[in-house]
Amino acid sequence: METLKIAFFCWESIYSEKIGGLSPGATYLAETLAKEHEVHFFTRGKEDKVIKGVHYHYCQPVAGNIVDFCRDMSDQMVRRFREFDTPPFDILHFHDWHVVDAMHQLRDRNTVYTYHSTEYGRIGNKFGDWWESKEISGKEWYAGLIAKRITTVSNTLKNEVMWLYNIPDEKTDIVNNGVFPEKYDAMIDQGEVKMSYGIHPLAPLVFFIGRMEYQKGPDILVEAIPQVLSTYWGAHFIMAGEGSMKSRLQEMTWDLPVHFLGYIPDSEYIRLLYASDVVVIPSRNEPFGLVLLEAWSAKRPVVVSDVGGLSENVDNFYDGVKVYLNPDSLAWGINYVLNDHIKSNLMGKNGRRKVDKLFRWDRVAEKMVDVYSKVI
Repeated sequence: METLKIAFFCWESIYSEKIGGLSPGATYLAETLAKEHEVHFFTRGKEDKVIKGVHYHYCQPVAGNIVDFCRDMSDQMVRRFREFDTPPFDILHFHDWHVVDAMHQLRDRNTVYTYHSTEYGRIGNKFGDWWESKEISGKEWYAGLIAKRITTVSNTLKNEVMWLYNIPDEKTDIVNNGVFPEKYDAMIDQGEVKMSYGIHPLAPLVFFIGRMEYQKGPDILVEAIPQVLSTYWGAHFIMAGEGSMKSRLQEMTWDLPVHFLGYIPDSEYIRLLYASDVVVIPSRNEPFGLVLLEAWSAKRPVVVSDVGGLSENVDNFYDGVKVYLNPDSLAWGINYVLNDHIKSNLMGKNGRRKVDKLFRWDRVAEKMVDVYSKVI
């Protein structure tokens, strides 16, 4: 396909407002596309800039609640978009519900909408009762109605949005997330990192990173800790991330070997991946799960919930261990990995092979360009 002029609309990026997995997913896709196409990224921030070939155009919305905030943001994005629409953009790519009001204003154009998750899944596989949740679900339904083409990050999420919002199968493509695995290639002394946290260099280290919210299941891990300690009394647990559950989890673990770190920079994240003996992803709902690809890139063994994109991508006992959504099963999976270092190391290496074969961003970008061609 000839060079395209592409507009991304996303409320976060890794270079300005970084909230969750949406920011690296959209940012790295934009950067990969920018190797061959002209990409403009409309998001929140202060001063326009060009980073790795992507033109970032910023806005600064204000409002008293998240729904009005995103409506103001969408209005500002559209105004910024019109500044650069000569010659006109070939594709307008919208990411998640925050920018649906912008897509409404530009619905006559060549639009692609990506579901990275749903409100139904984020709040625990149910429909929310409060007005903001209902508004968000309504916007997700409307996005599926007006977009020329839909993508989801996993087959599970595709089935979910088809069921929730009656989106036709023939309108929807699966384009998974990706990773730059070389970013996680490092020579790091595992024992030295452990000692920097006051952990014996030979003690087992279990690592969790993510939002401290119900969806991500950090409470399941906390409830599994006593069972892990009954087998591996010297084990330690590091939990990185912020969220509404953090204070309660800290209270639950005040007498246990658990370290809560809050937000950590990427450099420390990579150090902790290499220091860990197992990376745990106990999500109750996970449309894809970028942490899985990042752990695999560092050749770490993983224990994951048998849900969503995690279940789709992990081959049980080959490149990870899948467990049920309860503390007993999670503790069993962690102990299984800690019990056999040779097998666990092999699972990590198998995960890296899968990343190199299926999940590099160049491969993902090719899939997305195929979607764009369908729209054009």
